[in-house]
Amino acid sequence: MRLPAPPKSQPVRTEQIILFRVSGQLFAVSSASVKEVRSVDTLSGAAKEIAQAGVRKVRHIVQRGEHSLYVVNGAMHFGLPPFAPALVFVLRRTRTALLVDGIEKMTTMTRLQALPQAFCNDERDWYRGVTAIDQTVVPVVKPEGFLTPDELFLLDSSLQPKDSAHSDIPTSDSAGAPPSVFEGGGLESAFTDFPSDTAPLEVTSEASVDSEPGAAPLSFKGAGLDPTSTTIDPASFPQ
Repeated sequence: MRLPAPPKSQPVRTEQIILFRVSGQLFAVSSASVKEVRSVDTLSGAAKEIAQAGVRKVRHIVQRGEHSLYVVNGAMHFGLPPFAPALVFVLRRTRTALLVDGIEKMTTMTRLQALPQAFCNDERDWYRGVTAIDQTVVPVVKPEGFLTPDELFLLDSSLQPKDSAHSDIPTSDSAGAPPSVFEGGGLESAFTDFPSDTAPLEVTSEASVDSEPGAAPLSFKGAGLDPTSTTIDPASFPQ
């Protein structure tokens, strides 16, 4: 009598993510949603200042062929203290270039959990969910969540022919931003052409994260979720 073959185990679905920091806080983004990662000095010659845009977190625009990218200050978007950015994420399928501190590492996410219901304000539009990496709960950002349709409308409306000329980046602003956000340190472009064909993980609700309504991203840390398995490719991030 022939015994039935044991059922084949289904492979665990994974998603490659980039762990990055804004004002020292840790975030994650799908690597498939990042088209390029560049140092700030590579954009300093192409950035143009936007006057009276009405969106405080955006002060500059970069023209890329026929498309314009709005440069979002990550600290102002998340309500974090000012910082001196080192890198710019050019996000795929958006009109956003995001200023960040730097990249922590690339790793693999195996589980994406829904945001807890306590998070009921703007952060529900900022994040896809949360994941656990090395015993730390990390919010996974939505690439399209950095600029709303209303904000894009305001920014587009603010563009005038006079903005086509290059202007000097001011040394400070009322929000306490550091001098010249595109001041570079000689860094080379970190990544180009991330893969865009990976399927995103589905959001699950297997565990909850306790937090106060409107809590800052720091409240995700140490929330008691089991860590995911991670893999690191050292050749994939800057030396």
